Amino acid sequence: MTDFLIANDARKILHVDLDAFYAQVEMRDNPELRTKALIISRDPEETGGHGVVATANYIARNLGIHSAMRAAEAKRLAPNGVFLTPNFSKYKIVSQQIHEIFHNFTDKVEPVAFDEAYLDITDLNQPSAQIAAEIRHEILRATRLTSSIGVSHNKLLAKLGSEFNKPNGVTVITPENMLLFLDELSIGEFRGVGKKTREKFEALDIENGAQLRVMSYEKLRGLFGKMGENLYWQARGVHFGEVKWQRQQQSIGKEETFDQMLHREFDIQEEFKKLAVSMIKTMRTRHLVGRTLNIKIRDANFVTTTRATTHEKPWPLSEEAFVQNAQVIFDELIEAPFSIRLLGMSMSNLQSSAFEEMTLF
Repeated sequence: MTDFLIANDARKILHVDLDAFYAQVEMRDNPELRTKALIISRDPEETGGHGVVATANYIARNLGIHSAMRAAEAKRLAPNGVFLTPNFSKYKIVSQQIHEIFHNFTDKVEPVAFDEAYLDITDLNQPSAQIAAEIRHEILRATRLTSSIGVSHNKLLAKLGSEFNKPNGVTVITPENMLLFLDELSIGEFRGVGKKTREKFEALDIENGAQLRVMSYEKLRGLFGKMGENLYWQARGVHFGEVKWQRQQQSIGKEETFDQMLHREFDIQEEFKKLAVSMIKTMRTRHLVGRTLNIKIRDANFVTTTRATTHEKPWPLSEEAFVQNAQVIFDELIEAPFSIRLLGMSMSNLQSSAFEEMTLF
């Protein structure tokens, strides 16, 4: 079954990952930092030991420091290290430059964070490795930052490839070399394997992908549940997920037709709140923001009025902001007494929220 799936997966997928992105931006802007252990985090001596590491340069990583580590522990490992508070406004601007480069090659881009994305380049005629090299060159030319890229026929292998040859590398995983690549991976390098899962595998003397692939589906499922099923397929290089891109998404929203028409300001506001909550939930689920808020009103005589408010930057996903704007439009258009049979709210001019909603810990 798996051989059939592998043989018929003709996609071309890239995973592009900037190398220690936040730290690399800071070292670019201040070259003196390149020779120091640089930790992107508030200094724990200034926060009473609180905080976590956003990222660290490779000098600091060689000391055992990694993302999500407690800042106090990073300080213990690198007492002479340089701690810098993250500057997300600056990183966002650089990230936008990088994602614009991606879109110069294909619209099929799935942003994951400021510093990484999946690209589906199946429709492009050039060899995948050549496109990866061109993207790395363009990123370096435009931003003076290095990146690592995994090239393969699915997202799983592309992601494993980008992590394999860091920093500043390209790894191409084909159906022909895939099993050899996976067999040599340590068990901790498979997606989703954390400390506790790794300890369980160590107790079973399972150290690498070759040993993992010998384990049966039933045994993995019994020991690890859904994660065991996931690892069974990972060991065989099978992944069904597609690159999620949003070009066809025009707007997100909802409208409500009322069995009993609305006559009170309070009811209008409550319905706008419900519409805003529903819209925000959908946009967050789909990782989208938008620049144009649209309000739709239909009265008892079936007269329908729409108004739109467009911002230069995306709207914050704020229930209060949406309801307040909708109420202002309603008050401008509708005079009391009124009978309203439909209200609608939607967002258009959509874009990925990877740039707008990035938060860290």
